[in-house]
Amino acid sequence: MKFVNFAIVKFSLFLTLGILAARFFPNYSILHLYIFPPLILALGITWFIAKKQLFPTIYFGVITFSCFFILGYTSYKLRLPEFQKNHYAHLLIKTKSFSNESQLIHLKIKEVLKPDFFNTKFIASVVSLNGFNANGSILVNLRKDSLSTPITIDDLLVISSKIKEITSPLNPHQFDYSKYMKTLGVHYQIRISENEILQKTSGSYTLRGKAEKVRNHIINKLKKSSLTPDELSIIQALILGQKKDISKQIYSDYAAAGAIHILAVSGLHVGIVYFILLFIFRPLKRLPKGNTLISIIIVISLWGYAFITGLSPSVIRAVTMFSFFAVATLINRQTNSINTLFLSYFTLLLINPMWLFYVGFQLSYLAVFFILWILPSFNRLYYPKNRIIKKLWGIVTVTIAAQLGIIPLSLYYFHQFPGLFFITNIVVLPFLGMLLGGGILIIVLAVFNVLPDWLVLFYNTLIKMLNTFISWVAGQESFLFQEIHFSSEKVIVSYLLIITIILLWKKRSFSKLVFSLLSFALLICVFIWDDYKNSKNQMILFHKTRHTLIGFQHANKLKIFRSDSTFNYQNQYPIKGFRVAKNIHLYTEEKLPQILVYNYKTMLVLDSLGVYPITSEIDIVLLTFSPKVNLERLLDHLNPKIIIADGNNYTSYVSRWKKTCLLKNIPFHSTKEKGAFVFNSE
Repeated sequence: MKFVNFAIVKFSLFLTLGILAARFFPNYSILHLYIFPPLILALGITWFIAKKQLFPTIYFGVITFSCFFILGYTSYKLRLPEFQKNHYAHLLIKTKSFSNESQLIHLKIKEVLKPDFFNTKFIASVVSLNGFNANGSILVNLRKDSLSTPITIDDLLVISSKIKEITSPLNPHQFDYSKYMKTLGVHYQIRISENEILQKTSGSYTLRGKAEKVRNHIINKLKKSSLTPDELSIIQALILGQKKDISKQIYSDYAAAGAIHILAVSGLHVGIVYFILLFIFRPLKRLPKGNTLISIIIVISLWGYAFITGLSPSVIRAVTMFSFFAVATLINRQTNSINTLFLSYFTLLLINPMWLFYVGFQLSYLAVFFILWILPSFNRLYYPKNRIIKKLWGIVTVTIAAQLGIIPLSLYYFHQFPGLFFITNIVVLPFLGMLLGGGILIIVLAVFNVLPDWLVLFYNTLIKMLNTFISWVAGQESFLFQEIHFSSEKVIVSYLLIITIILLWKKRSFSKLVFSLLSFALLICVFIWDDYKNSKNQMILFHKTRHTLIGFQHANKLKIFRSDSTFNYQNQYPIKGFRVAKNIHLYTEEKLPQILVYNYKTMLVLDSLGVYPITSEIDIVLLTFSPKVNLERLLDHLNPKIIIADGNNYTSYVSRWKKTCLLKNIPFHSTKEKGAFVFNSE
């Protein structure tokens, strides 16, 4: 299939390149404002000329693709705070009160996020700031157990709080929550408790709010049935997209078994519902214009399913994708599945270019693309006539195609590979349609209060069997490959190799063989370069409360000095993420001494005892566990080059030490403010 000849594929490619350029080259912020109008004019002129010619000129193509590139660039930029005239960030800058004093904020809750250990979390739209009309999204952190009545979507709050930036991680190579929130269009946050909420009322319902209300009503109905808690949490995730009640153990088992995609309503679930609907309404084909009627019913049903799942972005993306397939069927364009896929991709990026950076968006579209691209070749290779073998072959080939499409990105994001994913999919996928169909039937019967106990017992048993099987697969730890280091460069070159090999498999030629071999050689070079890049020698003082952690990295070896000799940090925060990112192979731990020497620099570790030797050979002083020491006298005696305070000190002590160092003109580094201290060897 020569999908590269489809115009929509090319348009999507240049739209994507424009979005990526706006993301990774943000300094050219005025570029699109001056270039876009002349390009539109040039496009109109060249189109007028091209329509009179048999073959369009190269200028028409260049200008057309440039327009889509600038369109992607512009659509991304316009969603940033600096390009939104009434964004609350502009009001903060004008009043010069950013993060320094409390603001009077009127906001409306638009999304409920997964809570952390200390806070419930929401995304809200700012209605006004200090009496001035404003807009923009903000992250709301509400201290747990500080509010007697729950907050839901569409609630209006008037609060008094400081607006702060969402902090970046304080340790290297950790998950960047601030970067993740920016992909959601959220750049700032507030932290509140009950006494900072001045007023709480119910706002006018939005479509998302109504969907959430319907979903909560369904969940409450299900809770009244005899479904057991673990099985209820699975049906909530499987059918309704509500994962917050799933236990950590069950979630970990599904991840280890390579079945985590089952717990997130996405393209797989919507696709199964799509084919269930096709099967159910197949008899309507006998009616006049039956295909038209079936397509309309399917589209309406899919969006109804999206509604009861809460209209989450992942479900909206999947339903949009399959709605395009249904419409393509309606207008008899079934022969062009990849074209239809890219049409939905193009439309969604026009609606929200930020979706390009959602992990779910990337994985779902790559999986579907590779399935559509590779599956015909598998069927030409072998097409069994036996019905059972045909079903098994279909599951195997779909699984292989989807895994080829997502494995580089999965390794990059999750750093693990479930070796038994084939077994998991062969067992689970045939029954997933039955589980989804049965779950939807149970929801409908529960809503109308006619759910029979025998059906609940039967479905509960099925879910329990699924959980037991997933738990067994997850227990085969020797088949779960974890802590796999995979850089962005490896992702790009891996996809290059996969694509060239598939092209060679589809149609063998000497040139394609050469490109495949060159891709393989390039991948080897990237692995060598990646090892070289991560093999630097450095000392890292990690930010950690209640513990002191200092790491010495030498190539692919890491030695950790820790204050607590009874605890192993190898698989704990923040060491695990650092080890994986740096591709560490050898790891050791030792008790933290009072004196450390690295690269001819001497570090004194001054703990709560506050005892230190009188010497002039100290280059770095680390203050930990709030030592009661006269810092000014210490500076006069030791004359260090820098003072460091880790995360184990009282805030008041750190502030006092910082002032003293400022008076003495000595650099001061607090890991609470600046993050981990990294000392690279020359």
